Amino acid sequence: MLRYILTIFLSAFLLFQVQPILARYILPWYGGTPAVWTTCMLCFQIGLLAGYTYAHGLVAGFRGHPRKQAAIHFCLILASLVFLPITPTDTMKPEATADPTWGIVLLLLKTVGLPFIVISASGPLIQHWFFSASKSASPYRLYAVSNFGSLLGLLSYPFLFEPLFGLRQQTQLWSVTYIVYGICATLCAWGFIQNRPSTKAHSEGATSSPAPTFQNRISWGVFAALGSIVLLATTNQMCQDVAVVPFLWVLPLSLYLITFIISFDHARWYHRGIWIPLTTVSVAALVYLLNQDYADVELHISIQVGIYLSAMFSCCMVCHGEMVRLKPAPTYLTSFYLVVSLGGAIGGILVSQVAPRIFTGMWELHLSLLAVALMIGYRVFQDTRSGVIVNRFWLALFSLFWIQVVFTMSFFLWLHIEDQVDGAVASKRSFYGSLRVYDGNVGKSNHWRALYHGRINHGRQYLDYETFRAKPSTYYMQFSGAGLAFDFHPKRLTQPEQAINIGVVGLGTGTLASYANSSDSIRFYEINPDVETLAREYFSYLKECPADLSIKLGDARITLEAELAAGESNQFDLLFVDAFSGDSIPIHLFTEEAFDTYLKHLAPDGILVVHITNLHIDLSDPVRVLGDVFDLESIWVARHSKRRGEYYSNWVLMSRQPETLNKIKSQDLHTDWEREEARLIHWTDDYSNLLTVIKWD
Repeated sequence: MLRYILTIFLSAFLLFQVQPILARYILPWYGGTPAVWTTCMLCFQIGLLAGYTYAHGLVAGFRGHPRKQAAIHFCLILASLVFLPITPTDTMKPEATADPTWGIVLLLLKTVGLPFIVISASGPLIQHWFFSASKSASPYRLYAVSNFGSLLGLLSYPFLFEPLFGLRQQTQLWSVTYIVYGICATLCAWGFIQNRPSTKAHSEGATSSPAPTFQNRISWGVFAALGSIVLLATTNQMCQDVAVVPFLWVLPLSLYLITFIISFDHARWYHRGIWIPLTTVSVAALVYLLNQDYADVELHISIQVGIYLSAMFSCCMVCHGEMVRLKPAPTYLTSFYLVVSLGGAIGGILVSQVAPRIFTGMWELHLSLLAVALMIGYRVFQDTRSGVIVNRFWLALFSLFWIQVVFTMSFFLWLHIEDQVDGAVASKRSFYGSLRVYDGNVGKSNHWRALYHGRINHGRQYLDYETFRAKPSTYYMQFSGAGLAFDFHPKRLTQPEQAINIGVVGLGTGTLASYANSSDSIRFYEINPDVETLAREYFSYLKECPADLSIKLGDARITLEAELAAGESNQFDLLFVDAFSGDSIPIHLFTEEAFDTYLKHLAPDGILVVHITNLHIDLSDPVRVLGDVFDLESIWVARHSKRRGEYYSNWVLMSRQPETLNKIKSQDLHTDWEREEARLIHWTDDYSNLLTVIKWD
């Protein structure tokens, strides 16, 4: 049995570790948004479905012919070695595109397509071989072993592999381990051949076990799809509000796998009397949290993550527990896994492809919570009809309670949706997230309009008076780091003022354009076309800017590198790095290679201005360290003013020439660093770890 356990463990370990490895590798190429992970997950779910389909077809097509099954799988393993190592090449970097979904799909197919299908097939195929060889032992506990291997593969990534190894080393280690898996799978195939299960034995096993009903098969798929939707929708929401970081990918996916381990290990671990009440309480807490999105008090990150994960875990536990209650006899094992993987893939398609096209907000989480509640009621009702539940009094009590739960939850979920939609004059959603334009204080002297990405304000403009309309607000006020960079640049201090060349990574509402003069030039780099559309249509900063203004669509890092490759150095006098996805950090804009690119576009006396305002992440140390790497003078400007329209803000101003920033320092307009010496947090394209900068306090 040891060879089967080892092979299934290795295949599961590789299956789930390759997901954060490749998603982390290509994350910078696609803007660092949560949708990169969701799209990768969809690709992997479809790959899992392909693997399970292959395993089911191999078993069904060559039942009773172990040599043919083993030979075909061995040939597929050999063919998959052509893909090694699975390291993506620079030639795979994308061109600027509105929706890069298919680019991600093709990239993953080119790097790990066939190896992923092979290891996906190993779960059901090796379990089938074990069941056939042992002739009596149940293979379902091997599924728990498989999920344990998956869990270890996931958890070891953020805590072991990501901190210790660079991305290229990670892909190489994975490739070597895949070869070890191939050897183990070959040994399993040899053991399967030696036991030679007969066609007669298989047919007797098939006829002695009742075939699962069509209704049960549908229930498998629905519960699998709901678990997948809850997982992905929760991950999306957390990443948008906190950070696009492997830890926040791995943690929910790990809990998702734990629910499989618990459910498949033994029927006693899933008890409705325990898990349904726990689900009710945890979902209620999540609904409360959702309705606090715009409250004045921000809950601590650990509390928010804990609520999200508790609700996700309990919902997935119910989905998978109910699914396992309906599992068939081992004879129908491969078809069961096939339907489960199909449900998971459908859930992934609904979240990553369908929801962004039909919803203007992330409403799939709301609908999935409601669907889980409805499916719980449906399954209890079905058990009553089949005679599993015979106590009518408790059934009536449960029914009344559950109807109340569903209606209450529906009301507060709708309240949250209505709260986000109310006051919105425009809404858009795409691969890059959910955008919404709000009007406030309409009809009053302080009538304002703001752009929100998720629940984070990305710029506000006062509309009633021309004087206020032309003024910057929120993070960009006069004495903010952004305002000081404009006011104290050497070219602004000459008489007469000289023209300056301005570059801005991240458009938002275009607020920084309000600082430009008619002789200046300003270029914005923006990855999301919807941001440009909303900024031009609903705000006047761009249209009223007197400077020579241009906007380049596409990931700023890739665009700036392409400009250098074409021999174009912009020689910006001011270069702003101000790109956030909701409140999450596009980490590829804060690496040594990124800063090297910025500095090649910066004039000798230019100022690099980095916006680091964030609810959950402290970027001061990695930015200061990069300043030291490039021998830059760095100052910190933090504003806590409560003046009209001003937000709390954090900016770091950096320059090659210390005298460029001396005026700001001499007038004591900067802020003392919180730590005299920065923590040594040095990020590169090959290594970064957001866990070190999360504000856990």
